[in-house]
Amino acid sequence: MSPVSILPAPVGGMTPRIRRLAAPLALILALGPLLVLAGCEPEDGNGSGEASIELPFERYELDNGMQVVLHVDRSDPVAAVALTYHVGSAREVEGRTGFAHLFEHLFFLDSENLGPGGLDRLMTRVGSSTNGSTNRDRTNYFEVVPRDALEKTLWAESDKVGFFINTVTEDVLAKEKQVVKNEKRQGVDNQPYGHLNYVVDRALYPEGHPYRWQVIGSLEDLDAATLDDVHTFHEQWYGPNNATLVVAGDIDVAQTREWIERYFAEIPARPTPESPEPPEVRLEETVRLMHEDRLAQLPQLTLAWPGVPQYHPDSYALGILARVLTDGRRTPFHQVIVEEEGLAPGVSAGHGAQELAGRFQLQVRAYADRELDEVMEAIESAFARFESEGVSERELTRVKAGIERSFYQSFSSVLGKAFQLAQYTIFADDPGYVSEDLERTLAVTTDDLVRVYETYLKDQPHVAVSFVPRGRGELALSGSSVAEVVEEPIVEGAEEPIEVRDRGDIPRTPSAIDRSVEPPFGDPPVLNPPRVEVDTLANGLALYIIEDDELPLVQFNLRMEGGLLLDDPDRIGVANLLAETLTEGTANRTPEELEEAIELLGATLNVNAGRESFSISGTTLARNLRPTLELVEEVLLEPRFDPERFEIARMRVQTRIQQRAGNPNALADDTFASLLHGDHILARDPQGSLASIEAITLDDLREYHGRALRPGLAAFHLAGDARPDQVRDALAGLVERWEPGDLPDFPPPPEASDREAGLHFVDVPGAPQSVLRIGYLAMPRSHPDFWPATVTNFRLGGGGFASELTQVLREQRGYTYGISSGFRGTTRPGPFQVSSAVRANVTLESLELILDLVGNHGTRFTEEDLEATRNFYLRNNAMAFETLGDKIGLLAEMSAYGFPADIALRRADEAEALTVDDIRALADRYLDPERMIWLVVGDAASQAGRVDALGLGEVTLHPR
Repeated sequence: MSPVSILPAPVGGMTPRIRRLAAPLALILALGPLLVLAGCEPEDGNGSGEASIELPFERYELDNGMQVVLHVDRSDPVAAVALTYHVGSAREVEGRTGFAHLFEHLFFLDSENLGPGGLDRLMTRVGSSTNGSTNRDRTNYFEVVPRDALEKTLWAESDKVGFFINTVTEDVLAKEKQVVKNEKRQGVDNQPYGHLNYVVDRALYPEGHPYRWQVIGSLEDLDAATLDDVHTFHEQWYGPNNATLVVAGDIDVAQTREWIERYFAEIPARPTPESPEPPEVRLEETVRLMHEDRLAQLPQLTLAWPGVPQYHPDSYALGILARVLTDGRRTPFHQVIVEEEGLAPGVSAGHGAQELAGRFQLQVRAYADRELDEVMEAIESAFARFESEGVSERELTRVKAGIERSFYQSFSSVLGKAFQLAQYTIFADDPGYVSEDLERTLAVTTDDLVRVYETYLKDQPHVAVSFVPRGRGELALSGSSVAEVVEEPIVEGAEEPIEVRDRGDIPRTPSAIDRSVEPPFGDPPVLNPPRVEVDTLANGLALYIIEDDELPLVQFNLRMEGGLLLDDPDRIGVANLLAETLTEGTANRTPEELEEAIELLGATLNVNAGRESFSISGTTLARNLRPTLELVEEVLLEPRFDPERFEIARMRVQTRIQQRAGNPNALADDTFASLLHGDHILARDPQGSLASIEAITLDDLREYHGRALRPGLAAFHLAGDARPDQVRDALAGLVERWEPGDLPDFPPPPEASDREAGLHFVDVPGAPQSVLRIGYLAMPRSHPDFWPATVTNFRLGGGGFASELTQVLREQRGYTYGISSGFRGTTRPGPFQVSSAVRANVTLESLELILDLVGNHGTRFTEEDLEATRNFYLRNNAMAFETLGDKIGLLAEMSAYGFPADIALRRADEAEALTVDDIRALADRYLDPERMIWLVVGDAASQAGRVDALGLGEVTLHPR
């Protein structure tokens, strides 16, 4: 494939069974007037000045109908494999909802030649992992692997495509049903507002429309799924003729084609059913529904209108309309609802365009105790303002600049490129549609926005759904009917115990090749860490730069040690409130002017205060590096400190604190931090409490700003299309004006203690899941044992699907959707932590298994475990520096801990040197269950008494 030719090139070396559909192309994207075309000078001399992306691809079809798309990307020694089937929940039938997603789970588990769990074990050996996802219209499976493991990965994927179905047993199906039901509990039933989409879609889509049900399905339908259903679904939808295979990355095209022919071409095509035309999505009248949510703390109003499918000519204008209505301080909805009426901290809108239909949605989560009738009146006023004032060309340009940046970011990894190519191949029948897709977005005019508003929204029937806290039905929109929501009761012994037995001998699918032989590795890639420029500037600011010209983007992060650590213990939340207000304008710019200046540059700028740091980070087009960093300088050194904006920021933070009180995962994190750190300031929530936030003044923010934001505590990290001299030049003003000064005193690091070891419980009445946090305060990241301990944990809970915790609690028992463990130190001691959410009625059983696996990890560790761990860390390095985000992460480690640029290679060497005895000694030292906090957040009435049997002492109950 030629990276420069834009004319069809000859295709050579085709095997007889492949039919050519398209020649290789170098796709040069000319992205409209917002972009500087290739070869033009950038406005400030930064970067290459090129605003184009070369996306060469080759598309062809195997004789069995499988679509294949290949793309070469030499930037890193990795390859992405994305296998996508044109089937999602829209191909299901009522009574068997959730089946496409359930099938996705089954597809990972076994195949004739990989064996049970074989794919996970293979991915661990090659230094990667496998994953997938299901939506309404497609299901995908994907891996990113070192290039020398590409043949192994294609062999494995083909085994799933053609040699899977005979391995599914009743035991496996029963277990995986429980896993999927746990996923629903975790993502829907145990989340505030989790049932919203279910309520909206049942009201918006007519009977018989496949978007009426949710991708995850219902618990009742999942229970009803049979093994015959699995076979029927596979026969109908999982033929190779319904699949698209994309391979992208550092590949040899001719060799890759040979492998694809060898492993996939013999798999026979199967008839795919015709999908009936769905009924038209049209509302005859507005529908108002309400639900009192068990976990919601704030009233929320959601409005939804029928939209249009993806790639429909009006889908582009509807997507932009959503942004010009709500996304920005000058937009009518922000002005009316946030600024003038003070009803909510923000408003969101979007147009979700899918294959069969679209949904335009507007959502307002109001402040506590606000009636949603007030919100509806404000929404109508905001629409009226849009009708009278319209949208300016400048505002439209601002929105399009953000789209340009997002477009580039979607190509930042080989997997992102593979996903894009698959999407366009399946739904636009053209991998090269990417150029037209963006062009049609950038071609939207202000007249288009008015037209689609009048066509699809103005005076049109819609669905209005109120979600309010339980017991506060009076806050709902007047005239609302009660929505039907199914909530699962907690019943002890409701599920039969699961035993996944050996499947024994199964029928073997004939093949022309010996598929039982795993292919060898190819030539190992040579990994070279990126060249890092390191400097200390005149004011003491540390500078770390990696130049990368693959995309015309720059990503940066200015990190200062501090954050919560430098808060006054009596006024927690000052650092966070300062971060909230720094983007609320500067001394010379209003909040609206600052936001517009950032977004017209195609940039993002975020200010964040965490537990141990205060940071300003962002992304910008390379050509706009200088003006973007000038805005960073202005934000940091010229804060506005406007009393009105301060009050709005305070209300935003108070709202977040209130919302956390209803989220079981947030409750678990906050309680665990408190138990872990005792009376140390790190035990506190960086946002503060409702009481502490109310007491903070603007003078507190000024004091923190003057005391804590010092260049001597800071490091500036940058990766992207900019030379080091350009970066220094762009930072010159900041360095000159940001003067060094006395550094603040930090609190001593927290000390480990066993005082809170044992069982703790936070009651969330009726919770269908128990959220678990287990661990203790271990060591800082700089400790010599930190990395060896991390390696020790890999097989326990750090190795994804191949880890023991996942294999036992998810794959063998079906107790959870996910579980992990790991060491999380910084420059200060951090925890060893196990995190999960398990089915409520197996809380004790899950804790018993975790206790056993953690406590006996060292004694059970084998040479085979060590070999798998070594292979993973050796080969996973191929992905270490792929994206700009990866490079920023490396720079942050270098600045915070003094690590060298080749730290990933050194860690692989250190893992290679460890022995089984070393691992066992480390496990004995750092994995002692009796030192740990065992925290459960769930339904105390049914579970608190049961967990006493764990034998770790009496349960301590904590207030919610």
